[in-house]
Amino acid sequence: MHTLDYITAGKDLIGSGKALILLHGRGGSADDILGLADALPVDDFALFAPKAAAHSWYPYSFMAPISQNEPWLTSALHVVKQLVTDINNQGIPNENIWFAGFSQGACLTLEYVARNASRYGGVAAFTGGLIGDRVYTQHYSGDFRNTPVFIGTGDPDVHVPVARVHETTALLQTINAAVTERVYPGMGHTITTAELAEAAETVFKNRFGK
Repeated sequence: MHTLDYITAGKDLIGSGKALILLHGRGGSADDILGLADALPVDDFALFAPKAAAHSWYPYSFMAPISQNEPWLTSALHVVKQLVTDINNQGIPNENIWFAGFSQGACLTLEYVARNASRYGGVAAFTGGLIGDRVYTQHYSGDFRNTPVFIGTGDPDVHVPVARVHETTALLQTINAAVTERVYPGMGHTITTAELAEAAETVFKNRFGK
């Protein structure tokens, strides 16, 4: 199971007043995903990158029945919740917390925020979707209150069917997320400069409409 273990970078949390939680993909690492921040306009953020046990948040495809990925999925969601609570306890509200993830980390990011919908700073999911053999609408409630969410993916993608991306966007919109979905033909399972530019503009520069 996962325990709350993470690395930090960027600015001091209290001084910056803004946190970005970065979730790595299967086989990746916290150090790897921290590098993503170099390509985003987050120089004034405190950065947090949790570590998955054995470099994987859950063992099977995100499209597998949820029971197959338990208890690892619940454990992974709990790690994110613990980190958010720790940040909250230092005086930083949800509206000053941003999230970003790639692949398995993007799926976990989307699953966490959808199960805990609130006004966040913003969410960037690079190739991911809600977790399960189908979208279990009963798992998701709350109100994003127009939180900006960027979801980018390739079509086709070997791990993430574009249909699940569309379903994820639709679900998030029902709980009032302001979703920007971008599908890049033939992109491959990676993050491109075009995606990063779009995420920067829609999620990290568009702060409360300012």
